[in-house]
Amino acid sequence: MEERKTDTHAVQTPALNKPLLWQELKNAIIGIEADYTTIHLKRAIFLLAVPMILELVMESAFAVVDIYFVGKLGASAVATVGLTETYLFLLYSIAMGLSTAVMAIVSRRIGEKKPEAAAVAAVQAIFLAFFASVPFAVAGIFFSKELLAFMGADQWAIENGYRYTQWMLGSNIVIVLLFMINAVFRGAGDPAVSMRILWISNGINMLLCPLLIMGWGPVPAMGIEGAAIATTIGRGTGVLVQFWLLFRGGKHIRVSRSQIRWDGSVFTGILRTGLGGMGQMIIAMTSWIFLMRILAEVGSTAVAGATIAMRIMMFTMMPAWGMANAAATLVGQNLGAGNPDRAESAVWKTGFYNMIFLLGVSLVYFFFNENLMQVFTKEKQVIAVGAEWLRILSFSYFVYGWWMVSTSAFNGSGDTKTPTLINLVFFWLIQIPLSYFLAIHQDMEELGVFWAVFFSETSVGIFTLLLFRRGRWKETRV
Repeated sequence: MEERKTDTHAVQTPALNKPLLWQELKNAIIGIEADYTTIHLKRAIFLLAVPMILELVMESAFAVVDIYFVGKLGASAVATVGLTETYLFLLYSIAMGLSTAVMAIVSRRIGEKKPEAAAVAAVQAIFLAFFASVPFAVAGIFFSKELLAFMGADQWAIENGYRYTQWMLGSNIVIVLLFMINAVFRGAGDPAVSMRILWISNGINMLLCPLLIMGWGPVPAMGIEGAAIATTIGRGTGVLVQFWLLFRGGKHIRVSRSQIRWDGSVFTGILRTGLGGMGQMIIAMTSWIFLMRILAEVGSTAVAGATIAMRIMMFTMMPAWGMANAAATLVGQNLGAGNPDRAESAVWKTGFYNMIFLLGVSLVYFFFNENLMQVFTKEKQVIAVGAEWLRILSFSYFVYGWWMVSTSAFNGSGDTKTPTLINLVFFWLIQIPLSYFLAIHQDMEELGVFWAVFFSETSVGIFTLLLFRRGRWKETRV
């Protein structure tokens, strides 16, 4: 019955004739007003997923460009980026966890046809971003060398790379705000706005990155510090654009001056829902920190190879995360509109599309792993380490597609507790101990870590999908 609740585009969408496809692609990129609780489901997924995919592809493109130029500075410079990112992953876990809550609440309010309440939630999200950023800024500005030393950095990283860490952590507010406000736009059904913001932010970043790292004309070469400064300038510009658009108004949400005030109940609601999101992200990210610490015991080559492979993975997984984010928005809005069956259908459709995409990626990883690594480094040992990880991942990468989408369904509904408990078991109780056992006690070195990741993340993907099928997430209230 739900497919009859559509506009005239709904009838045309399944035909996928070329004129309509190009028009819908244009609509997705420009951003149009649409009720994602009534239009044809395939059209809703397309309109939401395209800008989310393009947004995250741009984010991952920056990561690839950044590591390409840093890679020219040597393995220690790449390792500095990797070790700094272990701390940034903690920050990301908080920002992403809170963003999950913001997206769930905003999408639910939009589905309930309460845009004013969604705008109030957006303001409280900004307040939360400032609170969350302070501890990381203090740690980065005053203790950057100690943080690198704690992670097992070599002497070059501690003496020359600490300024990268100082910049990245000290200016982290722009990272948190970028996450939080883009989550507001995505939850409201304005993913094209989020996409344009990251295009601007990372476009500036990619232009400045080689200029500040290598130097050109009157601009002195800043080395690895230049990469951090470029990132800060790019993301800071993106945040300024976010504020302008948020108060100017998107297609589905706008904040007025009268709404810029503290609202304790909404703030607490976001924080309470966000705790689960933060928990699942912190568990996953701290697991990565421990893995990097184990790899650091193996050597800088292992860290550098894993860091480059991780950037390649980020680039290929971002389109999949874009589709998963589209599913989260559809789940939240359709639950808000009182249509849980349509919400579930959106997850199954998006999961299938994700699986097909990542199957293609798996083939690339299996046959061209060394070629991918050679783009970023000429050091044979680093290439060998990263290529082996990509090859191992190729055996089950398609499972990640279902894992991403089913986790997004839980988060989009506001049930952030279930993924947190799942991550606790599979990452802390399985992945970390197994990695240490295989890498250190069984002398498998980096291969032990890679096979432990393969086992734990394949298992968590299957288990999460099985829990999703039970359907209890449909009963969540936010």
